[in-house]
Amino acid sequence: MKKTLLLMLALLLTVGGFAQDNPKKDKPKKAKKEKLYNEKGEIIKKGWNFGPLPVVGYDADLGFQFGACCDIFNYGDGSRYPRYDYKFNVEASCYTKGKGISSGVFRFYSDLPFVVKDTKLFFDLTYFYAKKYEFFGFNGFEAGNYDPVVAQAQLINPDTLLKNIKSGYNFIDRNQLRFVGSMQRSLFGEPNLNWTVGLGYYYTTVSAIDTVKMPSYANQPATLYENYVSTDIIRKEEAKGGHTGQVRLGIVYDSRDHNSDPTRGIYAESSLVGAVNIDSDTDYEIKDRTKYNLSVTLLWRHYIPLYKDKLTLSYRLGAQNRIIGETPWYMINNLNTMFFQKMYTEGLGGSITMRGVNRNGVLGEGFAFGNVELRWRIAGFKFINQNWTVGLNPFFDAGIVTQQYREKEMIRAQEEYEASLPEDAKVEKIYYSGDKEGVHMSAGCGFKLIMNRNLVVSVDVGRAIDNRDGQKFKTFVGFNYIF
Repeated sequence: MKKTLLLMLALLLTVGGFAQDNPKKDKPKKAKKEKLYNEKGEIIKKGWNFGPLPVVGYDADLGFQFGACCDIFNYGDGSRYPRYDYKFNVEASCYTKGKGISSGVFRFYSDLPFVVKDTKLFFDLTYFYAKKYEFFGFNGFEAGNYDPVVAQAQLINPDTLLKNIKSGYNFIDRNQLRFVGSMQRSLFGEPNLNWTVGLGYYYTTVSAIDTVKMPSYANQPATLYENYVSTDIIRKEEAKGGHTGQVRLGIVYDSRDHNSDPTRGIYAESSLVGAVNIDSDTDYEIKDRTKYNLSVTLLWRHYIPLYKDKLTLSYRLGAQNRIIGETPWYMINNLNTMFFQKMYTEGLGGSITMRGVNRNGVLGEGFAFGNVELRWRIAGFKFINQNWTVGLNPFFDAGIVTQQYREKEMIRAQEEYEASLPEDAKVEKIYYSGDKEGVHMSAGCGFKLIMNRNLVVSVDVGRAIDNRDGQKFKTFVGFNYIF
């Protein structure tokens, strides 16, 4: 926790040191212009506002983060403040967990709500790479809960702490290139009701963890991913990933008073996503498997003011289900939102859906989730010509698999494994636990520092309520609310 607080302090000082309006060098000083304030006493921002800063963060699932990014806002004549006319963001950062770089991201995105008249545009181009990407199997509590490395260590010494065991059983090596573009326009002339259309492209590559680059995982038993491939739960033609193209159509209702830091209003989104999947491994013939799928995603966010704009009850409900076809295993964790609030759009579990539950710990063909936060804006102040707010947000998160994914294959693999054992042998739940899927829950509290209602520096600390979902508090340092 001390390391986290130090990282947070460094990040805040960096934001404060770099965020500025229209920086101009080597020009004669002019008479100071009178600042304009709105009814809340905030400085009204105009024109360009730059926020270049090093990226310093921490994610319990990914490790310590370092890199650089730049938020670029344009507020136009200031008449819409705190809404901006458009925003750009560029980021290049890496995570370290253990020794060396465990994962990283290169990203450019733009949010253009007022550049084209009556049209909101959004573009995202991101490359993710991860040498240690979590994979806990399918269908939440139904997934096998056996880790041979942990089992062996605890067999030797039953008092061995899990945090002292270095296991690669639930890791894969995954890289992904993502491009998403979306457009939104008013429907029937209603200012809050909109239709949306978008395109998406994902190229995903997957393999077992590389023990050459990570020798500490050498000589360990086969990983869960390798077991799934060898038993055909993950089919060989899709095991290494592939290309996915998407067409997105949706309806959005948005009455929020602000995008990044809302205090009141509703955001509701309903979308249909049709996808075509092209497997990367063409050495295998595809049998009895559709190349297409259609899914529906429903999102509801509600921001209820309890005391002016100081205290807000916020909650989010979401669900995603496949209607036609079958989703390839490497895409079932993707949440198909039209516009991104966070960089990662994957769940369930981790920093964007259930803080404290293992990342990718709840995977299914369909899922539902909910988040509740009490957002308390403790104090506001002005510093380096910017408006700042300090806030706390205790939270509760929950989620469940509603549409099982290859459950029959998991049961078959478990039965075949048990049939191969001698009668007196100990049976381990490798592929199917026999547990009934239920609600996965976590709770915790967050700290926020907000600049100009748009740049949100965030720290969330949460823990899973059920030990099967994680057995320690997890800390996430980054940007933005999760919804």
